[in-house]
Amino acid sequence: MEQIYWDILGFNGNEIYIAATDKGLAYVGSPEEAYEHMVKRFPAEVFEKNEEALKPYRDELTEYLEGKLVEFTLPVDVKGTPFQEAIWGTLREIPYGETCTYSDIAGKIGKPAAVRAVGTAIGANPVLITVPCHRVIGKNGAITGYRGGIAMKQHLLELEKVHCKS
Repeated sequence: MEQIYWDILGFNGNEIYIAATDKGLAYVGSPEEAYEHMVKRFPAEVFEKNEEALKPYRDELTEYLEGKLVEFTLPVDVKGTPFQEAIWGTLREIPYGETCTYSDIAGKIGKPAAVRAVGTAIGANPVLITVPCHRVIGKNGAITGYRGGIAMKQHLLELEKVHCKS
């Protein structure tokens, strides 16, 4: 069993659960996701509320949400299938203020026909914001599905000064 430290990131009247291991940030939720949603992602782990352990992550996320940070420097500790991890790594390469499509991501990993699987892997991203799946949009330039909800995705893109079709 691995120790998972968690805390709450408060921003604009919302509460977002965040969690980390000793290796890095492991979970960033959305305002709609409760504590139970976070725990479900790590069913065999031991949870401990630890504000001090999460402070560096909370600080970076807050700076980003305030428009003061464009690149995250702290490590992430995400676990998934090799395919998911390849997708999440590719998402981290999308620069601040830019977007790409699901097809672009499929092409970047050398699997251009795997667009639906790419979408599924993006939807399973456990670390919203830091692994920037909000920067992936539809081929027609429209904002598409997001685990944190379309309103949150739109807010993050507006924060980065990206304009998409509604």
